[in-house]
Amino acid sequence: MTVTPSKRPPKPARPSVVEYLAEAIFSGRYQPGDFVPKEIDLCEQFAINRSAVRSDLRQLVDVGIIARISGHGSKVRDYEEWNILDPSVTEWMTRYASPNPRIQREILAFRLDVEPYVAMTAAKRAKARDLVAIEEALEGMNRYLHAASTEERRLYSDHDVAFHVAIFKASHNIVWAQLSHILRPSIHLLVETSNASTADPDASFEHHRRVMEAIRARRPREAFLAARDVLQGTAEALGIEPGDGTLGSWLEPA
Repeated sequence: MTVTPSKRPPKPARPSVVEYLAEAIFSGRYQPGDFVPKEIDLCEQFAINRSAVRSDLRQLVDVGIIARISGHGSKVRDYEEWNILDPSVTEWMTRYASPNPRIQREILAFRLDVEPYVAMTAAKRAKARDLVAIEEALEGMNRYLHAASTEERRLYSDHDVAFHVAIFKASHNIVWAQLSHILRPSIHLLVETSNASTADPDASFEHHRRVMEAIRARRPREAFLAARDVLQGTAEALGIEPGDGTLGSWLEPA
């Protein structure tokens, strides 16, 4: 007689201090300069030992979000110190940063600096397969443009993100192409939030269509200006002023 050993039930995951603190920091409950709860308080709150708490805090230290100050605890660092391109940070940003206007503003300012030039480069270098990817993403946006359900609105935003990522890839610059994967969560953060609050989705879609047409027609200057219009529409939908110092907001290509 063969006895099959009984399977042990999976060990339940311990409470995640790092996720709790990431949510609190990225949503703005703890601002740069604020101290997060002390180790002993986190131990009591989550009913875990001090070693586990320190391990989770170390994850936030390693990506530059908090600094350990001997004798005082852990303090949130300035945004400029955060490793914003680390996969963990971009993932937290996607899930938790929507209520934080300063983070949104910084991402938008960066995109205004970069994406008009990426679109301009794509208009010079895009190949047939790149145009197909851009067009398919735009068709998906059009399909769900006036979505009523939550699921359809999510699909619209997914196609919107795919549209921007396809343009990065169409630049045929290996740095831009790789950066599109890293930036995807931060692009999604702004796209989903702005699509939910825009007063004129048809105008937003038209700006995207103009980007595609300019790239397809090999018109770099028009692609630059159309990409800039897309992002300015995003700024208006979010109620964010990206500032006067961003390159893409005032420079035009030669």
